[in-house]
Amino acid sequence: MNKSFSIPAAYLRERIVPVFLYVAEALIFMMIAALYGYEGMLANMTYALGLTIFMGGCYLVWDYLRYRGRHQELQRLLAAEERSGILPQPSSSIEQGYQQIITAQESEKKALITQLDERQQDMADYYTMWTHQIKIPLSAMDLLLQNRCKGAGEAENLQTVRQLREEVFKTGQYVDMALHYARMESISADLSFTRQDVGELVKGALKKYWVLFSGAGLNLHLEECHVQVVTDGKWFSFVIEQILSNALKYTKEGAISIYGADENGSHVKEGCRYLVIEDTGIGIEEGDLPRVFERGFTGYNGRIGNQSTGIGLYLCRQIMDRLGLSIRVESKRNEGTKVFLGIAQEEILTKM
Repeated sequence: MNKSFSIPAAYLRERIVPVFLYVAEALIFMMIAALYGYEGMLANMTYALGLTIFMGGCYLVWDYLRYRGRHQELQRLLAAEERSGILPQPSSSIEQGYQQIITAQESEKKALITQLDERQQDMADYYTMWTHQIKIPLSAMDLLLQNRCKGAGEAENLQTVRQLREEVFKTGQYVDMALHYARMESISADLSFTRQDVGELVKGALKKYWVLFSGAGLNLHLEECHVQVVTDGKWFSFVIEQILSNALKYTKEGAISIYGADENGSHVKEGCRYLVIEDTGIGIEEGDLPRVFERGFTGYNGRIGNQSTGIGLYLCRQIMDRLGLSIRVESKRNEGTKVFLGIAQEEILTKM
């Protein structure tokens, strides 16, 4: 059926029931008058019936013209390349309800599109920044290799090899961070909760980062923390590694301490509620502390040293939230930083 006949046909389908009922009622009145022999009334009823048919016909013509106009307006909106989003005024409460549903769905769609665009932009910004970051250790390795090729003594060679190992490790760090960042949206499908020994996770992270510790000239104070938690070992280890990486990056002298703590932050070996990673580095500005977990926030120290990507602590907060654990930072400028990772067993079991 072509478009010129689609509107009349649709109108007839929608109005056929009330028209049929009207005709049936009129015929019933005429039949009753004929059965009871009301000849005079029959003539009057026929006249009245003619008037009502005329009035009903006029109403149907008016109603059809109105129906066709609204239908054509909707077709124009549907065919338009750009829609203003403004629908015709509803002619009934039901139509108004449908329009409210459409408007709500359109708003949800726009919000989802905006959210998706923001995520894609965030991802593009991060990988742009990551590309520049990865060039630093690569350039350092290139320079070290050039110096190595020029010929040097045994001591110089050993120093060069150590520095090369550090730069290779840093490159692996950036790659690992990029992979975890890319997996954040689908982290729920990757989580595998099992009972983990916090002390073993810490030792694994320290073993991995020993290549940086050995060249940093820092003391390491490690206290046993005898507690088990139900968590994902891989993602929780990543958080520990990121905190260690920050401690090594911003601590030039002194020590890095790792210990268990109670509610007050005091050192304990049994019943630890927090795993604390403390350094004696440059610390964090007081005004920057509330924002250290924001994506892309580098703070005063990051801008001065040009070392921070503003992604590490953001990832830590996102991961800890998904693991049902807590993380907070205490710091003072030039006095060091403490990072508290909540590991209380009962809290974890309650949130699962």
